[in-house]
Amino acid sequence: MKRNLTISVLVLFCFFFVNTSFAQNAPVKGKVTDANTSEPLIGVSVAIKGTTTGTQTDVNGAFTLQAPPDATLVFTYIGYTTLSLPVNNQNTLTVKLQPEAKELQQVVVIGYGTQKKRDVTGAVASVNGDLLAKQPVQTPTQALQGKVSGVQVLSSGQPNSAPILRIRGTGSVLAGANPLYVVDGVLTDDIRNINNNDILSLDVLKDASAAIYGVRGANGVVIITTKKGKSGPPTVSYDATIGFREIANPLQLANRAQYTDYLKDANPGADVNAPVTSPGTTDWLKAVSRNAFTTNHNVSVAGGGENNTYFISANYLDDQGVIKTNGFQRFTIRANNEINISKKLKFSEQISLTRGAEQTVNLNSIYGNIYRAAPIIPSMIDGKYGNTSAWGNVGNPLLQLDKANNFTLNNRVQGNVALDYKPISSLTFHSAFNADIRFNNQKNYQYQFHSDNSTFTVGGGNQRQDNSVLFVQNDDSYQYTWDNTVTFDKTFGKHHLTVLGGIVTEKNKSNYLNGSRQDVPANQDQWYLSLGNPDVNAKDDNGGGLFTRQSFVGRVNYGFEGKYLLSGSFRRDGSSKFNQHWGNFYTFGGGWVISEESFMKDNHLFDQLKLRASYGKLGNDNIDQALYIVTATSNLPYYFNNTLNLGSVIQDIKDLNLKWETTAQFDIGLDFAILNNRLSGEVDYYNKKVSNALTKIPLPGILGDPDNTYITNAASYSNKGFELGLKWNDKINSKLSYSVGANISYNKNNVIGLNGGQALFGGGINSKQVTRTDNGQPIGSYYVLQATGVFQNAAELTGAPTNTFEPNKVGGLKYADINHDGVIDANDRVYAGSYQPKYYGGFNFAINYTHFDLSADFTGNWGNKIYNGKKNSRGSENDNIEASYANSRFTTAKPSGTDPNVITSSTPPSTYFIESGAYLRLNNLTLGYTLPSAMLKRANISRLRIFLTSQNLFTLKRYSGSSPELFNNDVNTGITEAGIDNTNYPVTRTFALGLNLQF
Repeated sequence: MKRNLTISVLVLFCFFFVNTSFAQNAPVKGKVTDANTSEPLIGVSVAIKGTTTGTQTDVNGAFTLQAPPDATLVFTYIGYTTLSLPVNNQNTLTVKLQPEAKELQQVVVIGYGTQKKRDVTGAVASVNGDLLAKQPVQTPTQALQGKVSGVQVLSSGQPNSAPILRIRGTGSVLAGANPLYVVDGVLTDDIRNINNNDILSLDVLKDASAAIYGVRGANGVVIITTKKGKSGPPTVSYDATIGFREIANPLQLANRAQYTDYLKDANPGADVNAPVTSPGTTDWLKAVSRNAFTTNHNVSVAGGGENNTYFISANYLDDQGVIKTNGFQRFTIRANNEINISKKLKFSEQISLTRGAEQTVNLNSIYGNIYRAAPIIPSMIDGKYGNTSAWGNVGNPLLQLDKANNFTLNNRVQGNVALDYKPISSLTFHSAFNADIRFNNQKNYQYQFHSDNSTFTVGGGNQRQDNSVLFVQNDDSYQYTWDNTVTFDKTFGKHHLTVLGGIVTEKNKSNYLNGSRQDVPANQDQWYLSLGNPDVNAKDDNGGGLFTRQSFVGRVNYGFEGKYLLSGSFRRDGSSKFNQHWGNFYTFGGGWVISEESFMKDNHLFDQLKLRASYGKLGNDNIDQALYIVTATSNLPYYFNNTLNLGSVIQDIKDLNLKWETTAQFDIGLDFAILNNRLSGEVDYYNKKVSNALTKIPLPGILGDPDNTYITNAASYSNKGFELGLKWNDKINSKLSYSVGANISYNKNNVIGLNGGQALFGGGINSKQVTRTDNGQPIGSYYVLQATGVFQNAAELTGAPTNTFEPNKVGGLKYADINHDGVIDANDRVYAGSYQPKYYGGFNFAINYTHFDLSADFTGNWGNKIYNGKKNSRGSENDNIEASYANSRFTTAKPSGTDPNVITSSTPPSTYFIESGAYLRLNNLTLGYTLPSAMLKRANISRLRIFLTSQNLFTLKRYSGSSPELFNNDVNTGITEAGIDNTNYPVTRTFALGLNLQF
């Protein structure tokens, strides 16, 4: 009986369980449409709240989902407000999603927190990560080019190069002008490890709102937020591109006929039929370059449950350089997770691991030799190299590439772990430990070769490597930042108050160990220092660095009725880089949302109108940590009592009271949206002044300083300008939508006070300086002779001022005698512009028609100048020349009033070599097609898009060189010599095929 009872109970239990299960899960159908147009929305995410169960709408906006009768469905769609809708025992739901007023509701990251853009009182720009991922480039800053007003981006075609960013002009010469990058809370100066597909948003703090970062915010702040998972079923994405790069606008150098004709004037005694020459024309750029393969693959999985979310991704990037032997490969893994330990406590971690392998080239010497090498010398014949050094004292660039192996392996771990505790809904305690750890290994090997017939077609010259040389360096660094903040955020009736306070602790330590040896075997498996010669030119070095910062931060944001806004932030920074450790930095701002006023309610023009203004003081401590510390140079030989001894001596004179550069910035702006939010825009005026800027002060030679200068705070710079940004979005019907965007910036840079500091010269061409940074001029201004034409005949030579650089002659350049002393010398130099543009910006458009999409991005600048250093630089009379100059130069048969007969190493820098830097470039063009959902449904594919894309398709320019976009990231000379075109890596054009796949 007991057995029968037991069976009966089990049957009843199973019956109850089955019925309960059926009662809990019933099919729910529905359709999701646009609340304004009633058009169906495709691909809307529909999830049961608190579970991983969900689906997506089809091409008709319809969905079907098994859900409990008391469930709540969450509808999310890009560009629309998220909607939570209870099922309430219904079998059919009608869902209407409201489009977001993007400019009003967009959330921007402002440093240690977020705000709705409508509540921001500073100049903060935001770019969606999807826009950055569209372009086939390595770094997000490359994709940022031309998209944000006030932000100038200079990029290089060289793999793994870090783009140069200038936010509202150049604000420093000796302390660096690059912005601070913040990646998920990690402060860094290098984001080449970031996978573009992982980025959710990129925010730029352009004004004094960057003061929340104190001594690191003077040049602006770029904040990158990576993606996180969302509650719901797993979403698997695969994104890939594959294509090739080529040199865009390769520089045309003189061919054999043009070159030999030029030699008749430049070096009449040259034997162009000597054994070292060949009958054809050698295109040296073509000899060392190639069409380079590039590919990028990304896989990610995102999802979550009721108490956790996850985002995991893996990325592989392979980017061959257009210069042979050059290339870069990178593998990146990322894991972003959040776990709600309880209703009040949340744990999160965001970690990435990157491994990069780079084959570098010595660009300075190789590219210089490409330009100089004679076209009558072969690059290689039957495995032997043409002997360019025997002809013109210039190395064979192909030999330089082949006989060097420069390899670097980079490993990097970056991320954070954090705890958030909310004892009450309005109070959040946040503690995050952020780390950036790097391990690098570098091996450079120079193969042995001789200047005889074993290497060259004809022996001789001075290009040789008598002994093989191996250089090895291992370096590591770690940086940690520990943030501890508390945030109070609450609405009291018509008042909204957010208060932030916190402590930030930072430490950065680095070490390096390197050495070099000669006569190491050529076999790569034997590239060890121990196998080299320890007795000849053996070198070893070891060192490192250490600096710390301690900071206290605070910020208050207040809003009344959503239309009167006040904000202020304060940061007290202590830095070990200065003897005077502590400094205070602040900002305060206000905003008035005019469109919320009662007198604006009946207006039919503005959907949003906000006036805002801010002022603040920021700092810059981007200097060497030992710049103020007096150190002794050791192991210097000296004689005492007729005996050789080794001793130490203090050589460099240093300023013990060195302090950070200070930037004070005022900004006033107007944000608006009209025509039902279809047209939105921003207008800004800013005035930024840098004081206590580092510069060099001359010292008397009797003091014994090696360069007779010392660095101190004695300069001031200013940047003033206007910015305008416009966006238009419109949807014509369910099949056709489009958007247009444009921005333009005007900036005036000026040196306003050196305060006893000496003018900074830069850009040596033929041992003569080209730029001068001085009072009343932009940083890095050209300071050269003023060319006025070409001597046409002997009569014009009579009475001409005496040229101290090279004799006056028919066909030679004429120069203005500025001081009217009858002599052309250094005292006749004039300022002739700079590389800093007066105007820069970009525009873009995107069109979506049914399943097709087309987008284009343009960028450009004007009002700046370029110095054609390659044209001016001459190593010998046998150097090659540009084809355009070969055709236009002065000859007796074809006189010219602008171009001289020859250019020699004695030809001084002048306005003749200065050209317009204005350009307009089609930065990206993409055509895509998204397959209809009905075709993909059987394969359980939610989205499949294929596309063709091209980067740098064409450039409209006036500059005669290869590209008006010059890239010089040298920490010592990159700012003062920015506009000198001498050894830039060729700018590349990319063609690629890609796909976006989502399950």
